[in-house]
Amino acid sequence: MEMTFFFSDRLVLLFDFWSVHNPTGMVLSVLVILLFSVLYEVVKIGKAKVLRRALLAVPPSFSQDTLLGPNEGDNGDGGGGDSEDSGVQEAVQGRWFQYHVGQTLLHVVQVVVGYTLMLAVMSYNAWIFLGVVAGSAIGYFVVYPLLWLGYGAVTSHPIQ
Repeated sequence: MEMTFFFSDRLVLLFDFWSVHNPTGMVLSVLVILLFSVLYEVVKIGKAKVLRRALLAVPPSFSQDTLLGPNEGDNGDGGGGDSEDSGVQEAVQGRWFQYHVGQTLLHVVQVVVGYTLMLAVMSYNAWIFLGVVAGSAIGYFVVYPLLWLGYGAVTSHPIQ
């Protein structure tokens, strides 16, 4: 097995059944890997959008302690609040938990796709490596502007 990058149209990629023996197979394999790289970028931006929605769903008046629930020894009413405040708190906790579960699932997908891409690059085939790089660039170029879609003009970017 080669331990330096090489250009070839013959390799076994990730699994024994993914065996490439001709240029057409290599082109199709590079295309699949390119699409996997685009998927990685889509999931990465999707996680950022879910995080933004989670932060917007929680009113600024709620602290982290409020989201995590009542403290030990507390009677659960938040220190003497009425039942209306308790209902709002439960609704906010429910929304926050849903966003947290969604972000966790997206993170798992991102990790699986990322490690799959890493293993593909570790085949040391230069064509596969170029497919990963090109897919990452295309995915970032296409998907990153969607992060700000629906949040006003570019002038509302948090860095500005």
